[in-house]
Amino acid sequence: MLRLGVLVSGSGSNLQAILDAVAAGTLAAEVALVLSNKPDAFALERARRAGVQTAVVSHRDFTTRELFDAALVQALSAHRVDCVVLAGFMRIVTPVLLDAFQDRVINMHPALLPAFPGAHAQADALAYGVRVSGCTVHFVDAGTDTGPIIAQSVVPVVDGDTVESLSARILAEEHALLPTVLQWIADGRVVVERSDAVGRRRASVRPR
Repeated sequence: MLRLGVLVSGSGSNLQAILDAVAAGTLAAEVALVLSNKPDAFALERARRAGVQTAVVSHRDFTTRELFDAALVQALSAHRVDCVVLAGFMRIVTPVLLDAFQDRVINMHPALLPAFPGAHAQADALAYGVRVSGCTVHFVDAGTDTGPIIAQSVVPVVDGDTVESLSARILAEEHALLPTVLQWIADGRVVVERSDAVGRRRASVRPR
């Protein structure tokens, strides 16, 4: 069974979607560890209520991002994690983590990548005037939201939308898409292809 390590910094609604899918039997995986850089993250309480082990590794205790990531790797490895999920984890990860879990770190981003990467995706989308937005599950690489895309969901942008209203509509899609993608990974259906002539790597999903 796929063992997940979920990295969180905030409320953990995507973590809750994963926990609910596991409990419902629609995701054949086990959340082996929920790990936060913030001791007051509500996501930790969600994990405890579900009987999932938690740990806190504060980034403030380390002088470099690399040392911080090394501590994350140590904790994840100790719990025999197969796949790492960044679920609202508000830290930039380094090759220390990415190399330890090569093609096994995924992220949920609230935009249709490659459009609007970064921390203000919903606001950027509204400022640009797009008529559709959505969310993307992708593998993490050394760039900012540049890793191979696994799946996307589209939501409309409606007149009068605010960052809050658009974010809420996107979040509902995130909660459905993320457990679905994790089940594909559990089934061995997600494959990262070799780089093309210009260095891009792509992810594909094998049919059942």
